[in-house]
Amino acid sequence: MYIIFKSGNHRTLMGIWGQRKTFLFTFFYILFVPYQLEACHLVDKVALLEFKQKITFDPSKLFQTWTSTTDCCKSWEGIACDSFGRVVNVSRPGLSSGEDFIIDTSVSGTLSPSLSKLSFLELLDLSNLKDLTGPIPPEFGKLSRLSYLFLDTNKLSGSIPVTFKYLYQLKKLYLSDNTLSGTIPSNIFDGFLSLSELGLSGNQFSGPIPSSIGNLLSLTKLDMSHNKFSRSIPESIGKLKNLEYIDLSENQLSGKIPNSIGNLSKLVLMYVNQNQLKGNIPSSISGLSSLIFCRLSENQLSGSIPPSIGSLPKIQRLIFENNKLSGKLPAALGHLATLTDMFFSNNLFTGKIPSSFGNLQSLQTLDLSRNKLSGEIPHQLVKLVRLQALDLSYNPLGLSRIPNWFQNLKVFRLILAKTGIRGQLPSWLASSSCSTLDLSSNGLTGKLPKWIGNMTSLSFLNLSNNAFHLSIPDEFRNLSLLMDLDLHSNKFSGNLRAIFSKNFQDPLGRYNSINLAYNMFKGPLDKNTGNEPVMTSIVSLSLSHNPLTGHIPKSFGNLTSLQEIKLAENGLSGGIPKELGNARELKTILLSNNDLEGAIPEEVLNLKELEEFDVSGNRLSGQIPPHKANIPKSAFQGNHGLCGAPLPPCKHS
Repeated sequence: MYIIFKSGNHRTLMGIWGQRKTFLFTFFYILFVPYQLEACHLVDKVALLEFKQKITFDPSKLFQTWTSTTDCCKSWEGIACDSFGRVVNVSRPGLSSGEDFIIDTSVSGTLSPSLSKLSFLELLDLSNLKDLTGPIPPEFGKLSRLSYLFLDTNKLSGSIPVTFKYLYQLKKLYLSDNTLSGTIPSNIFDGFLSLSELGLSGNQFSGPIPSSIGNLLSLTKLDMSHNKFSRSIPESIGKLKNLEYIDLSENQLSGKIPNSIGNLSKLVLMYVNQNQLKGNIPSSISGLSSLIFCRLSENQLSGSIPPSIGSLPKIQRLIFENNKLSGKLPAALGHLATLTDMFFSNNLFTGKIPSSFGNLQSLQTLDLSRNKLSGEIPHQLVKLVRLQALDLSYNPLGLSRIPNWFQNLKVFRLILAKTGIRGQLPSWLASSSCSTLDLSSNGLTGKLPKWIGNMTSLSFLNLSNNAFHLSIPDEFRNLSLLMDLDLHSNKFSGNLRAIFSKNFQDPLGRYNSINLAYNMFKGPLDKNTGNEPVMTSIVSLSLSHNPLTGHIPKSFGNLTSLQEIKLAENGLSGGIPKELGNARELKTILLSNNDLEGAIPEEVLNLKELEEFDVSGNRLSGQIPPHKANIPKSAFQGNHGLCGAPLPPCKHS
């Protein structure tokens, strides 16, 4: 099993690459056990002290033991020597783990060229010190015995020194997560014949990936992600027969995926997402016999998926979403017995969903949304006993109704937005285990059935853009896990009590978002709506375009997580409560086209996060309070009593 841990732009591959901690332990053991160490060589000691002088701030005291009066081989933390007192290991990473805890430290300073005098040095690890700045000294190219160089997760700048081409013994090189820039010297890879891992991610490197990368015949891991590399992926990449992990994601690579990619028979993980790649997926992809994870999403790939893709014996995840892939989905995809996730959303696929997909016995996620698929959904999908998420939304499937065999699926996420469903909600949903149900933008009618209260696993419900009518049943209160509700653009009526007084199971079931806009809900908002326990975490509340009446509840000011409130065209009266200014996270306040009167409270208009504010078309009066937010004139118009910037100045008698 392979697990990928991602932290920011840095990726660590456990299981394939092993742990650096184990490596260092072995390194220390080999060095210390067989020999009685001699005193530290003077040249090495002076070089290390010169390096320490470049450390301007060491709050974690990583270099406290490095003193001129002690033996660097015996007393200095992070230093290991050979039997002749020559320093072979300098290891002061800023993130280390004990038995039950992780120590996260930082150091400020620059890299001293004096480290190049450590002529016997085999390992240099100054990773994750956070605040090491300045360039990598070109003198480091003199470290001819260096096998392991870790400088990742700092703030180093400048380019990779051309002198690195002389580091013939190098096995692992990590420069990831710095601010390094410039192009990669074309000849730098000529001497890296022993290099097994190369990490350059999270920098600002630009220009092409040198074709000389094909010389790194020992390479097992290549990470050049999160940079500005451009042009095409070199054909020579296919020479890296030992490669197990490649990440070229989030660059500006263009051109085609080279056919030679099929030569990488040991490749387990491949990321080339978020680039500008064009053309077909090469049929040679079938040569990736060890591939488990393949992400080609967010590119401009076109053409059909080659049927040869059905020959991948170990593949678990295919992520091809957000491209321009077209044609029919190949039936050969049904041969991928190990596949757990298929993400093909937002492409141009046509035709029917192949019935062979019913053979994907390991499949847990099937996302074919936002394509041009049509025809019946093959009933063979009922055999997908492990399926947890099914998204066929925004395809012209013309379903008319949800097939009855869907009730035999045990999916937690069912998304069928804009697939042509008509009529009433099928009653078998009452016993489903769905946590996410999205049937929006269809032709569903009738009232919301009372059995909706039996769907107690629901955390996300979207029935917007349909033709539901009548009131929300009291049984709705039983949806104690529901956190996101979208019923906008229907014909619901009655009051909102069942929604705002819903049950919840702490810490779950408190609302994150509610959208009830464009319905026919009536009556005043209860003055305690903002005090309801289920509302304490709400971020977005939209009630616009309903024939509501009464006042804006002062209790809305108690919603400390609220970022947007939309109450436009509701028939609300009274004043804008100054208490709304207590909801300090508010970014959007839309109150236009109501019957609001009185002054605009200074506390509301001066909310620090406020970005969008509209009170046009009311009966407000008085001077607009001075404010920092950039609010257009149109947001205040239609209030004949308002004056002051950005409207004309007030007239004083």
